[in-house]
Amino acid sequence: MGAGHAHKLYKDVRSPVHALPAHCKLAAVFCFVVLVVVTPREAVWAFGAYALLLAAVAAASRVPPRHWLTRMAIEVPFVAFAVLLPFVAEGERITVLGMSLSEPGLWGAWNVLAKGTLGVAASVLLASTTGLNALLLGLARLRMPPLLCQIATFMVRYADVISDEMRRMRTARVSRGFEARGPRHWAVLAKSAGSLFIRSYERGERVHLAMLSRGYTGTMPPALGDGPAARAQWARSAALPLAALAICVTGWAS
Repeated sequence: MGAGHAHKLYKDVRSPVHALPAHCKLAAVFCFVVLVVVTPREAVWAFGAYALLLAAVAAASRVPPRHWLTRMAIEVPFVAFAVLLPFVAEGERITVLGMSLSEPGLWGAWNVLAKGTLGVAASVLLASTTGLNALLLGLARLRMPPLLCQIATFMVRYADVISDEMRRMRTARVSRGFEARGPRHWAVLAKSAGSLFIRSYERGERVHLAMLSRGYTGTMPPALGDGPAARAQWARSAALPLAALAICVTGWAS
């Protein structure tokens, strides 16, 4: 886990948010998301306040808005699910723009949209301000089980390797005049997927043997990363969840 590994979400700029230790940011984002989830959906104003908090963090991070806003497209399936809720949910019906919608379904859609959007925005901001290697080291410092840390590390390391293998196989198919145009070509794609699985499995075995030959005994050697965070760094990281806690408590009290 010691070598660097960049990812597409990360934006390398100088900012106070980038300078914070990864484990501090992970703890802050986790607490923030939990507080957003437990906030009552009827406290509509609270979600607007949460959005303002994230906007303030985004401004402090100096990450271009287009960079992280476009990467929130991963939320599209949740948006589609939320849009369908008012039409399929049961309960009292109300008429909106000539359409009969379920009132509990509308609240459910709002709940999914508001909390899902805030959670995705917080996660994207975390990934935009923290390198992937730093995130893995941060999880290890937060006492995530070592086996899970190793699995996540290897998954990250070899995702690009598998992507390159897929690209080479696609190039080989195209060079032979193959182009998938319909269901009759699915058999070829299925065989390609099977071949990719076998190649990936074999490569994994070779990598494991290479690690064993170099003294691997089931645990990774210690990696360099962020040292223990100073109190000032924890205090700066705690600003977001503490402000969210005040909003959450007020939301339940109102």
